[in-house]
Order: sequence, then C-alpha cells, then structure tokens
Amino acid sequence: MAPRTDADAETERPRIPLSRRRVLRAAVAIADRDGLGALTMRRLAQELGVEAMSLYHHVASKEAVLDGLVEVVLGEVMAAVDEVGAPSPEDWRTILRARILAAREVFLRHRWAPRVLEGRTTTSPLVIAYYDGVVGVLRAGGFSYDLAHRALHVLGSRALGFTQELFDPDPGDAEVADPAAMAEQFPNLAGMLAQAVHDDPDGTLGFCDDQFEFEFALDLILEGLERRRAGG
Repeated sequence: MAPRTDADAETERPRIPLSRRRVLRAAVAIADRDGLGALTMRRLAQELGVEAMSLYHHVASKEAVLDGLVEVVLGEVMAAVDEVGAPSPEDWRTILRARILAAREVFLRHRWAPRVLEGRTTTSPLVIAYYDGVVGVLRAGGFSYDLAHRALHVLGSRALGFTQELFDPDPGDAEVADPAAMAEQFPNLAGMLAQAVHDDPDGTLGFCDDQFEFEFALDLILEGLERRRAGG
C-alpha cells in the first residue's frame, strides 16, 4: 500500500460548510485587513476558497453583504455595551459615557464601519435596539421622554461612538493642497487648521474625529444635558 501523503490528508479533511455567518466574518476580515474598497464578491469567494456563485445562496448581493457587515459590527457593539453595567440615577453620565466609548472601541477595530452604516438605506434593528438602550440610561437618570428625545438629537452619531463631520477636506483640492491659497480664500478656517493638531492615528475615525476631540465634545454634551436634567 502506498504511503499517505499530505495531499491525501488535505483531501480527506472535512470542509467547513459555507454559512451566512462564515461569509460575513470573511467579509469583515477583508475590510479590516485591506479596506472596504477591496471587498468584492470575487475577492470574498477567494477568501473562502469557493466559487463566487456559491456565495449567493447565503448573501443575495454586494448590498446584502454590506447590510450583513453592519449587523456583525452592531452585534459587537451590543455585546460591548452589555458589559458596561446597568444605569442608575446617580451615575447616568458615567454609564452612558462608558457605553459610548465601548461602542467607539468597536468602530476603531472596524474603521470602515461608520461609512457603511451611514450609507445604508434602511435602519438596522440593532441600531434601534442600541438607541433604545441609550434612552433607557437617560430615563433611569431622571430624564423626561421629551428631554431624552432632545438628547438623542444632540448626540447624533456620537451616541454610537463616531462623529459625522460637516466636511472632509479633499487633499487633492487645490485650496487644501496649497496653504497660502487656502489662507487667502478661507482665512479663519486656515488659521484654525494651522493650530489644530491631531496626532492620535490609533484613535481616529475621520477628519477631526480623534479620541481627544471626540471625548471633549462628548463631555460637553453630557455636562450640558445634566444641567438641563437638573433644571439648571
């Protein structure tokens, strides 16, 4: 009898069945490692070692994959905030701040995720569940429903751990590339940008969304909400 070879063992090794969860986890891995632009159905099939047509039994299209990515990331967010603790009237600010920063840690692991989330045309039930939890913290802290509603508007995407910037300067724009031209046309913005220093690449999710700026704005909002809650 001929000796067994590594090729024989590989052939006999049971193949892990394809599933929607496995497809989505592979998609997350590609986006984390190579960026969202690298994620195609063909690349996803290669990552899984299958034919591209096999994917369509589990995800109907590239848009379905993107919806699934949101589902995976928000699942991680929900798991992270569940570990923070239950709200109480005395520490609603501490609990809400910790929950938001826990959510941000998830997005920092998946830096492409805010862009995908913003681009969805339907709201994930997990987003609704997350914001329901935010309202629960506020209510436990003594907020009326009316003030909790206003708090959600003030927090916006920051409640999920990232900020939606008003604009993101394009480095290819002539005014942005040429500081002198920008200073002449937009002197106030140019002066501000010359003084603003962002040196936290590990804690950044976009233009002017680094950890310090994020926490600074979050703390201002929470302090202001506490004054309103207390009737100040």
